[in-house]
Amino acid sequence: MDPPLVPLSKIHQLVPAPGGSLQLVPEVAVLAETLAAIRPADQRALAEARAHQDRLTKPRGSLGAMEDVAVRLAGAAGTCPPPAPWPAALAIFAADHGVHARGVSPWPQEVTVQMVANFLSGGAVANAFAAQAGVPVTVVDVGVAADLPDAPGLVKHKIAYGTADLSQGPAMTVDQAVRALEVGIVVAGGLVAEGARCLIAGDMGIANTTASAALVSAFTGKDPAEVTGRGTGIDDRTYERKVATVRRTLQVNGLAADEPAAGAEGRGSRVPPPGEARPLSAGSSPSEALRALAAVGGFEHAAIAGFILHGAAARVPVILDGVIAGAGALVAAALDPAAIDHCVAGHRSAEPGHAVTLDHLGLRPLVDLELRLGEGTGALLAHPLVCAAVRVMHDVATFDAAGVTEKPV
Repeated sequence: MDPPLVPLSKIHQLVPAPGGSLQLVPEVAVLAETLAAIRPADQRALAEARAHQDRLTKPRGSLGAMEDVAVRLAGAAGTCPPPAPWPAALAIFAADHGVHARGVSPWPQEVTVQMVANFLSGGAVANAFAAQAGVPVTVVDVGVAADLPDAPGLVKHKIAYGTADLSQGPAMTVDQAVRALEVGIVVAGGLVAEGARCLIAGDMGIANTTASAALVSAFTGKDPAEVTGRGTGIDDRTYERKVATVRRTLQVNGLAADEPAAGAEGRGSRVPPPGEARPLSAGSSPSEALRALAAVGGFEHAAIAGFILHGAAARVPVILDGVIAGAGALVAAALDPAAIDHCVAGHRSAEPGHAVTLDHLGLRPLVDLELRLGEGTGALLAHPLVCAAVRVMHDVATFDAAGVTEKPV
């Protein structure tokens, strides 16, 4: 039996379906209001921040990417200098995946439940990194395939007991995808209301790198072999099965390059020949993005996308973690490209799909330590760097204020 629906406000509307019939689709107030509140980076604040960086007592550009982070956060906040990105809060979204049955991971599915317990007891790597950074941890059950006991730090918003097997058909319904997006929005809103001034999204779900690869391929148009990695560490035979599963997933769900795009009928859209990439985010509508998310995503991907959208709407920066968070960011960008103006790439994962994702989103990672754990670990390591970049804007004197002679132009 499915769990009760997440109690989030929503309405529905009837829209024309192919063939002239009508279909019921969700039009969710929470999601719609969040998207309506998102604004792109403020160009005036960006210019002021860049000019301020150039007046500080240091050679221009000497802080490299740190200067870019500070300028980016000023544009996102709409003010210079940007607000301090602390305190931060980490939300780890946990869910299971029906595609696990295809043998794409050597880890049993019950590890998801066991790791949730580990997070809640403070025993995971994410807990250690969060403690070092002074960041509280919230675990969100958005689709774990078991009933979890109540525990401090656990928030229950279960959409279903895991997704369906995406290699056989859609992983979830569009309604479930929207509800999972709203979970992320609501969780982010709660953390911001409690005082968080920087959001970090983590993840937990055995086989979620398979769904991530499918999302990255669908939204960037890259071949599955280019974006599918070895996840938690798999042998060659399992890796080949994983790539084949991702390829089949895209074909079964009409998202392969040789399949017509959802909604392409009647729009004059060119259908690419077999083998040519067709990124959904290039001119796709929000409904197409939702359909792709529902077809090949996970509940945690959807929730992370919603988490990012609320951060953008509230002008609170979001530090992205690895390939799972990156896949969620692709969804958020397809729903509103301006959402990415409010994101910072914490690191580059060893997963090949993550480098593709960052390039597609135009984001530069702060660190590259060959991490492939997830949980928000890379973003947690990057948070002190983000804080330091903003502190420079507040604390470092200008040449005029310090009485230091500036280098002649």
